[in-house]
Amino acid sequence: MDNKEKTATLTINNTGETYEFPIFDGSVGPDVIDIRSLYAQTGHFTYDPGFTSTASCESGITYIDGDAGILSHRGYSIEELTEKSNYLEVCYLLLYGELPSKEQNADFTNKITRHSLIHEQLQYFFRGFRRDAHPMSIMVAVIGALSAFYHDSLDINDLEQREIATHRLVAKIPTLAASTYKYSIGQPFIYPRNDLNYAENFLHMCFSVPTEEYVVNPVLARAMDRIMILHADHEQNASTSTVRLAGSSKANPFACIASGVASLWGPAHGGANEAVLTMLEEIGSVDKIPEFIKRAKDKDDPFRLMGFGHRVYKNHDPRAGVLRGTCHEVLNELGIEDPHLALAMELERIALEDEYFIKRKLFPNVDFYSGIILKAMGFPTSMFTVLFSLSRTVGWISQWKEMIAEPTQKIGRPRQLYTGATTRPYVSLDDR
Repeated sequence: MDNKEKTATLTINNTGETYEFPIFDGSVGPDVIDIRSLYAQTGHFTYDPGFTSTASCESGITYIDGDAGILSHRGYSIEELTEKSNYLEVCYLLLYGELPSKEQNADFTNKITRHSLIHEQLQYFFRGFRRDAHPMSIMVAVIGALSAFYHDSLDINDLEQREIATHRLVAKIPTLAASTYKYSIGQPFIYPRNDLNYAENFLHMCFSVPTEEYVVNPVLARAMDRIMILHADHEQNASTSTVRLAGSSKANPFACIASGVASLWGPAHGGANEAVLTMLEEIGSVDKIPEFIKRAKDKDDPFRLMGFGHRVYKNHDPRAGVLRGTCHEVLNELGIEDPHLALAMELERIALEDEYFIKRKLFPNVDFYSGIILKAMGFPTSMFTVLFSLSRTVGWISQWKEMIAEPTQKIGRPRQLYTGATTRPYVSLDDR
C-alpha cells in the first residue's frame, strides 16, 4: 500500500466543517480512502451494508477486476495457472507468495501427502450423524472437531504450529470430504494413498471400494485439479471475510476454517452450482427450453436462469472459459447420455448466441460448468459445496495467515446505524 499524500475532503453540511483523509494506492485496482480516524475526527461512522464499498483489509494474495474479467493469484493469471500449474503448486503460491522451486515443491508435496491420514477416532465421530445428514453439516462439525484431536497446532502465536495446522488442513480436508461422501452412501471409508497426486487421491477415496481395483481416469483427475485451482481463492468474499473475522478473535485455525465452511454453505454463496442442477431438473428437457427462456426474459416472472452472469464479473468469468473446455473434455471422455447434460449444452449455446443474453452479459459462469462436470463424474448435488470448501480451504488459510502476520491486526468490530427504541423507563410486570 502506497500513500502518495493524496487526500479526500469530507464536508459535513450541517456544520460546514471539513476533514482530510489520506488516499492509498494499491499495486493495481481502485485507490482507497483511509477512514480509520473518521469517528475520532467527526463522530460519524460510514454506512455500507454488505461492505461492498469497504476495503476490510490489506492483502497481497488475490486480485479481481470484475469489469475486465481478471482473476490473478500473486500476479499470475488464473488462465495461466490452470493451463501450466497444478493445485498443490497453486497452494504453495497462495500460502508463501511465490511459485516453489523443484526442491520446495517436492518438500511441500511430501508434507501434504504425509498428513493426509486422519485420526482413527474421527471415524467414530462420523457415526454420530444420521445417515441422511447433509454433507455440509458433517463438514462443519468434523473440521471444527480437528481442534480436539490436534492440540499441538492450536497456538496461533507460534509460527511452527501455524505451519503444521496449515499442512494438516490442506492435507486432511480431502480425506474428510471423501469420508463424508462415503458415509452418506453407506460405503466404507477409503484410506488415502501416497502414490497418487492430490486430485487423484481424492477421486480414489470417493469412488473406490475395497473389493476391487479402481484406476483413476487421468481426464477426470485433471478436471478435478482445475476445479480446485479455479476455486482456491476469490479475494474477500463472504466465507473468506468470515474466516478473517473469526481469526481476528484469535480463534484456533480449525475453528476459523469451520466458520468459513458454514458461511460457504449458504445458497447465496457456495450453493450456486447446486442451483444449476436444480434448474436443469425444473426445465426437464430440451424441448421445454424456449418456454423457460421466455420466462427468464420476463421481468415479472420469478424464474431465473442459474449459472449465468456473475455479481463480480461484469463481462465474462475468466474461470468459466477454462472450465468450458474442461467440461466438454469430461463429457466426451465419459460418453454420458444424460438428458440434463444435453439440456445444459443447449442452454450454453443459446446464452452464447442469443442477443438478449449477449446484450445483458448473461454469460455461463464457473458454477454452470462445474456443476455439469461434477454431475458427470458421479457426485450428487449435495456434495458440490463440499468440493467447493475443499478447494477453497487453502485460500482461507492463506488469508488467515496473512491476517495473523499483520502487525496492525485487531479484532473485527463493525459498527451499526441504530434505529431501535430510544431510552424508555422499565414498567413492572403487573403494570404492563
